[in-house]
Amino acid sequence: MDLNADFSQRVVVHSDQLDWVASPMPGVDRRMLDRIGGEVARATSIVRYAPGSQFSAHTHTGGEEFIVLEGVFQDEHGDYPAGTYVRNPPTTSHTPGSAEGCTIFVKLWQFDMDDRTQFRLDMAAQGDRAVLHRDAFEEVTYHRLAPGAVLADEAIGGAELLVLEGSVTEAGDTLAQGGWLRVPDGGQVKAVAGPEGAVVWMKTGHVIHAKPPAP
Repeated sequence: MDLNADFSQRVVVHSDQLDWVASPMPGVDRRMLDRIGGEVARATSIVRYAPGSQFSAHTHTGGEEFIVLEGVFQDEHGDYPAGTYVRNPPTTSHTPGSAEGCTIFVKLWQFDMDDRTQFRLDMAAQGDRAVLHRDAFEEVTYHRLAPGAVLADEAIGGAELLVLEGSVTEAGDTLAQGGWLRVPDGGQVKAVAGPEGAVVWMKTGHVIHAKPPAP
């Protein structure tokens, strides 16, 4: 399956307008933002766990990062409340689920294959602007924007932005909560926060590395 798989193009998705698509596991549904591959895929998705649902134990051959958007995500390593950012690099494993139900934003098969940095953190506790992760492959940041504030980036290597709260306007498109933007290498980002301000997660430098998952 190829979805928004031309990484030379700017893409805007209003995720709250997408239908939920059932995954192979009962009670776990997805809204797909971009994807290359089948069930093993380079994928960016919004995933919803119904209360009491669980995925089978698995290893992240290509790595996984996610943000808990609502509820509490759980695995054998602990509980992850809303606002938690998690990086599970290649070779890590877990059995994910949620007793009360949760929604997460998740990216699969998008790591440097040599990355072994695993962590979780509360994004809001990092301040109004924080670097969550940085390496030669990418930079991941968190921004709390006042009304009318501008978030600008040259998007060297490409950029991706998810609106966690409030709204932003970028190149004429207004992205409310759940709005997702992907910009190709060299495509500038200039996002202006709406009248209520905005909270934004952003990743840069990684789009040029996009490729299908390894066999």
